[in-house]
Amino acid sequence: MSVTIEKKGLSIARADQDDLEKWDDLVEKSPHTNVFHYRESLAVQAEHADAKLHPLIGYKGQEPVGIFPVFEKRKGGMTMAFSPAPELWVSYLGPAMVNCEKLKHRKAERRAWRFVEGCLDWIDRELGPKYTQIRPDASFRDVRPFEWNDFDIQVRHTYAVDLTPGEEDVLMAFSSDARGNIRTEGDFRVYEGGTDEIEAIISQVQSRHDEQDKDYGVTPAFVTDLYEHLPDGAVRPYALEADGEIAGGMVALEFGDTIYRWQGGAKHRHELPVNDLVDWKIMTDAMDRGVETYDLVGANERRLCEYKAKFGPELRSYYSMGRGTRVTNALSSVYKRFK
Repeated sequence: MSVTIEKKGLSIARADQDDLEKWDDLVEKSPHTNVFHYRESLAVQAEHADAKLHPLIGYKGQEPVGIFPVFEKRKGGMTMAFSPAPELWVSYLGPAMVNCEKLKHRKAERRAWRFVEGCLDWIDRELGPKYTQIRPDASFRDVRPFEWNDFDIQVRHTYAVDLTPGEEDVLMAFSSDARGNIRTEGDFRVYEGGTDEIEAIISQVQSRHDEQDKDYGVTPAFVTDLYEHLPDGAVRPYALEADGEIAGGMVALEFGDTIYRWQGGAKHRHELPVNDLVDWKIMTDAMDRGVETYDLVGANERRLCEYKAKFGPELRSYYSMGRGTRVTNALSSVYKRFK
């Protein structure tokens, strides 16, 4: 039976059935969550990563204060802990606080510290991992408890396009070549599709990685499971069709006031500016729904930054934290594939 960690007025344990029934409500109330925190999303990640899910939840008395989904993975005789699950190209997961908006800053900060440290205590006691990697949502800013518990902190970057000014002003912030590409006319259509489009988009990205002899852990089955199990509109596959076939596309994810440019955008051989046209369709549809931000999901690889920067985005940071032992450092070839 799972232990309960007591941390200065907070109790942290593995969520029971009652906790899981209200889990998604907590996800939607937290300022630090995204579509990957949903209960069904966590189950899909666990299945496709071949990992065991530990959905941690913290309470102060009877009031939930935070959630922290953790995946246990065993490989090469080692136990490792991840949030998000490894190999699936999930951008962010990690801890998320709830019911803190009414607290004064100092008290909310202290509660978050205790919750994170209590979860780390639980992970160490219950799982005893040789390696742990945590990558919170970009909205989770205070990662000092990880630093205080001997995690290495790596600053990562993403781009975010502000959609609130409206279509014309957003477009005017683009580079001239992006504006020209978006105004391309021809016999094509850009649309939001379903499972057939997911199959085509992910297969294109897989082929591109195979050409470059690079690993790519995302499969059409994984993305389709997310599409079928998450709330309607959470997974949005956009495609450009020309000459009777899908020339390219992007699987976007939507949660709250943000839409995420998640998987797709593979290099193509079509004469049309496929990726520009798809990105613009995602943005204009999102603006029509009142979505405020287009997260371009990653601004770390220079080559890709040159493409994304032409949409006039704001540079934002997030964190990736890891903690290992001398054993895992010696066996880095085993666990680095999961980073």
